Amino acid sequence: MKLLITGSNGLLGQKLVADCIAQRIDFLAVSSGENRNPECPNTHYTSIDITNFSEVKRFLDLSSCSHIMHTAAMTNVDACELNPDECYKVNHLASQHLFEIAKEKKLHFTLLSTDFIFDGKTGNYAETDLPNPLSVYGNSKWLAEQVLINSDYTHWAIARTIIVYGVGYSLNKSNIFSWLMNELTQGKEVSLITDHFRAPTWAEDLAAGCMAIAKNDHTGIYHLCGPETLSIFEIGIRVARFLGVSETLVNAIDSNTLNQPAPRPPHTGFNLNKAKTELGYEPHTIEQTLEFLQNKLIIG
Repeated sequence: MKLLITGSNGLLGQKLVADCIAQRIDFLAVSSGENRNPECPNTHYTSIDITNFSEVKRFLDLSSCSHIMHTAAMTNVDACELNPDECYKVNHLASQHLFEIAKEKKLHFTLLSTDFIFDGKTGNYAETDLPNPLSVYGNSKWLAEQVLINSDYTHWAIARTIIVYGVGYSLNKSNIFSWLMNELTQGKEVSLITDHFRAPTWAEDLAAGCMAIAKNDHTGIYHLCGPETLSIFEIGIRVARFLGVSETLVNAIDSNTLNQPAPRPPHTGFNLNKAKTELGYEPHTIEQTLEFLQNKLIIG
């Protein structure tokens, strides 16, 4: 097995690189710009613009791999809503092109996707539930999924996830837990919405689930997220309790007050039965991850 990881500079990409190194799995890492992960050897890294189809094709023609883990994406939901052409180019068309190359070369292909393909009317979504995206971002990922689902090539998997958090090197964006811990430890107040519910996912858990898919050549759709679905406000309360700071620092607000460009599904969360049964997926609770996260933030 030789794994190609797209988006290797991202949080999940960095965890996948770490898993490959720890498990002595050969890998190639690609991302845009310089290698920002000091744990990833430069000999394994190549800078690639995944929207440059000829560049991607040329790289894969010159590189040998058996599996592709496609994590690269435009994930800023509001930026996607305001820049739909760029969003579809990155999330839909680039994924389609990469999958077509995987099909041509008979490679195992895993696409990372999102809970935002659902409308959020029910929550606890199973892999068989019908998507109905509300936003440009959600629609771009659903279109990418359909390329795989409707193909006559079946050597693929889709890994859907929700709010990935953890610590990495030189990341383009923070995540809600790092932000909350920094703000609350400084005694700053935070305002969090009470009417949106998510199941936040520890990056190491997600990477383990993705590696299980690739190593065992699993195919089909898998839901990978944290074990609990909470309101964003409840997440803040849990972090405050862990830190031992006053819960009054966490203010409750309604999502309508944020005036965000992109609509969000109000209630997601995944049914994890399939992932637990077929992948041995056992995600950690928030509290199990916060001590590790706290120590990393202090050291960092």
